[in-house]
Amino acid sequence: MTPNLPEIQITRKLRATRLRLRVEPTQIKLTVPQFCTQRQVQDFLKQSEQWMIETWQKQQEKAGLQDRSLPIKLKLFNLEQPLMVVYQTQKHSFILDDESHQLFISDRQPEQYLKSFVIAYAKEYLPIYLKQVSSETGLKYGECSIRQPKTRWGSCSARHDIMLNSALVLFPEQVVRYVAVHELAHTKHFDHSPNFWAEVQKHDINFQQHRKILKMTAMPWWWVL
Repeated sequence: MTPNLPEIQITRKLRATRLRLRVEPTQIKLTVPQFCTQRQVQDFLKQSEQWMIETWQKQQEKAGLQDRSLPIKLKLFNLEQPLMVVYQTQKHSFILDDESHQLFISDRQPEQYLKSFVIAYAKEYLPIYLKQVSSETGLKYGECSIRQPKTRWGSCSARHDIMLNSALVLFPEQVVRYVAVHELAHTKHFDHSPNFWAEVQKHDINFQQHRKILKMTAMPWWWVL
C-alpha cells in the first residue's frame, strides 16, 4: 500500500532550466521553468511517481524513527526545572504532582493527553503571565483567551482583547514574554509600523532574537497531530 503523498508545491521560476523535484520530510516541491506547459508538468510527475512514493516513504520512516518517542521530560516556560513525565495506566488523562515535579499521563492515548495537559496548563498560567507583563509595561488590554491556532502565536483585536497560542508554554520564558509584549504593543499601534517595533523594543531589547527562536523552532510531533 502506497502512502498518501502530500500536495505538491509547484513554483515557476524564470531562471530554472529544467524541472526539479525535491522530497522533504513535510512536503514535496517542484520547480518548473517559466516556459513549461501544464502537460509537460503532468507527464513529468507521472514518470516520477514511483520515485516520489519511495522517497517520501523513506523520509517518513526516517522521521518516525527519530522523532516518534514521547518526552520523558517536559520544559514549561514558568518552571525552573522540567517536569518528569510518567506514562502509566490510570483513570485520569493526566495528573500533575507539583511537589514531586511529576506529570502522570494515561497510556491509553498518551500523545493526545500530553497535548491536553499543555492546553490546560496554558489556560491556567498564560492569562496570569499576560497580566504580569501588562503591569510591568503599563500597556492595558481587555480580555485574554488561549487557543490553538495553526499559524499565529497571538493576536490583538480592535477592542484590545488578546489571544495567545497555548503552545507558547513549551518555549523559554523570554520568548513567551516577547509574544506578550508584541500583542500588548498592538494596543498602542494597530500595525507593524516603525513606532510599533520601537514600542516592542522598549520593553524587550532582544526581541529580534526571541522572534527568530519562534520562527526557527519546530513543534514536537505530538503537538501537530
